[in-house]
Parts: sequence; C-alpha cells; structure tokens
Amino acid sequence: MDYTIALIPGDGIGPDIVDEGVRILTAVAAKYGHSFTYKTLLAGGAAIDATGKPLPEETLEECKKSDAVLLGAVGGPKWDSVPGNLRPEKALLGLRGGLKVYANLRPAVMFKQLADACPLKKEIVGSGIDILIVRELTGGIYFGERGRNAENTEAWDTELYSVLEIERILRLGFSSAQRRHKRLCVVDKANILETSRLWREVSERIKGDYLDVELSYMYVDNAAMQLVRNPGQFDVIVTSNMFGDILSDEASQITGSIGMLASASLGDGNGPGLYEPIHGSAPDIAGQDKANPLATILSCAMLLRYSLNLDKEAAAVEKAVENVLSDGWRTYDIAGAGIDVVKEAGKLVGTKKMGELVVSAIR
Repeated sequence: MDYTIALIPGDGIGPDIVDEGVRILTAVAAKYGHSFTYKTLLAGGAAIDATGKPLPEETLEECKKSDAVLLGAVGGPKWDSVPGNLRPEKALLGLRGGLKVYANLRPAVMFKQLADACPLKKEIVGSGIDILIVRELTGGIYFGERGRNAENTEAWDTELYSVLEIERILRLGFSSAQRRHKRLCVVDKANILETSRLWREVSERIKGDYLDVELSYMYVDNAAMQLVRNPGQFDVIVTSNMFGDILSDEASQITGSIGMLASASLGDGNGPGLYEPIHGSAPDIAGQDKANPLATILSCAMLLRYSLNLDKEAAAVEKAVENVLSDGWRTYDIAGAGIDVVKEAGKLVGTKKMGELVVSAIR
C-alpha cells in the first residue's frame, strides 16, 4: 500500500525526534511491503521565522491531503515575546481545528523495564500501568462562552456539550476498549454538572451497541485519587476536555517517564490523524543527539494502527521498543538513578543510536 505522511518537525528537538520516527516508518515500510511518501512542512516557531505565521495555509492544506500527520514539538523561549495570536502554540489549535480532530488518545504506559522511575510504590503499581485516556478535544468549557462584567469584578466560563459531541467521543472510547481489555470508565461530575448528566444519558443509550465492553462511571475527584491509589483498575477512560486535560497529565506523571509517552488526535476517519509525543520542545538540548525519540517512535506505532489500520506493524514497533529497553539501552532521561551503571555497561545512548536500535529490533 502507498501512504502519504505529513511531517511537521517544528522547533527545538522536534527535528531530531521526527527524523527517528521517519527512520522507523521507513523500516516498517520496507519490511512489510508498504510505500510511504513524506512531506516536510512548517509550523510553530520555525514557521513564524520563515513566514510570519505559526501555521501557514500551505501546511494545513498539505496536511489535509495526507493519510496521517506526525508532529515533533512547537514553541520555545525564542518566541515568548511575540503577540498571543502569533505564538507557536497557535499552530496546534489551528491543526486540530483544521483537521477536525476531536479526540485525543493518550496512553499512559509504564514499561516494566522502567519501573524504578515510577513515583508510586511497587505494591500499588503491581505488574505495570497501561491506561488509555480518551479526551474530548474541541468542546466543553475551553470553547464555551466566556466573559467579564463591566466592573471587572466577575468572570465566567461556560461548559457546553451537544449530544453529537458526546456520542462521537463515547463511541471512540467504546471502540478503543474493544481493542484492549474491554473496560470503559466514563469520568464526569454528574452529581453537580448538568453536562455530566447528559454524558451519562448518552452513555446509557449507546452502551447496548458495545455489549462486550464493561461500562462504569466515576466522579472526576475520585478518579484523580484512584489513579494514584490503584491505577491498575483502569483500562480506557473517556472524559470531557477539561477533565481529560488534567487527568492525562496526572497519568503521564505516574508512569515516571514523560519521554516515553505518545499521543494521537483523531477525527471521524475522513481526514488524517495528528500524532505527537506529549513532551515539549526542549530547546536546550536541540541538535545535540540527547533527546529521547521513543515517545515519537511510539506515536508512529499509533499512526500505523489508527490512521493506516496496520495493527501488525504497530505491534512490531511497540515490541521492538520493549525489547530494546529489556536489553538495557537507555537515553539520559530514562537512565534514572542507575545512570552510572548504564554508562559503564556502554548502553547510555543518544537520539540517533536509540532509533537505530529500534530499527534493528523490528521483526
């Protein structure tokens, strides 16, 4: 099969890690008989420097014509003084809106090889952490009506959800659970919020379409507590924009390895998905062969699975990452307290070597 993948390296370490993502995808294409065409595009600070805009029209149009979009990172202190409407981060909002991606899928996975980096007790973590948080991305309080009164003594933000918005994200949550361990938890605040009560009504109406999935509900405050008390109880969490923003950051931290965490932003399937690591642009180490490319590589696995429907190839990439970690290879950020031991064993590596190792481990 022939596929077109738009590449947005962006800023800071973005070009470093996207290069390794391309290396992985190219290896997969060669091994499994696919053909990938890459289009490198500008967005973020790099686009501001070149065009004066964080998201040039050409970038968005080329992304729309692609089968998937791989993003490195955007932003950095270099652009802190530009006007708010021209900040590099505006490129992310423009891409999400332009590509009509309404769901953010963020796996929170603790690889057993990196268990020592987890801040939770071993008896809590057990055999590991493997949670998928599905966050509604384009509705809710972040996009509702807001304002202040004339005296500037009051302010308001409005949470608004339609049945359509709720149903489409819930269906994605259910279908994601079907691919995994068939447990879906809807996180809300239905004891207080009318929007949350609507979420539950829609959940109850459509759950019959997914009889193989066990459905449960949990208030968001309890969910925040349970993530650190007993994360193993969760399989897939689906929730609103604001709750998902908070819980996905919490979940990323309990794994202990932000440099390992991927994400996907998806729409209705009629356009490309947007894939990116969750970490920042880290301009202080850009171009120094120090960045951890594994979050980007795992984002490529999600790209293969969700946009190209290549489940076998995605699993091969994920297994390759696991095997490289099992063999003791580490970048600086995941070496942890054992960095001296890793260094002495000759297994402390940079961006390019880590990418090379994963390519070699793809079976």
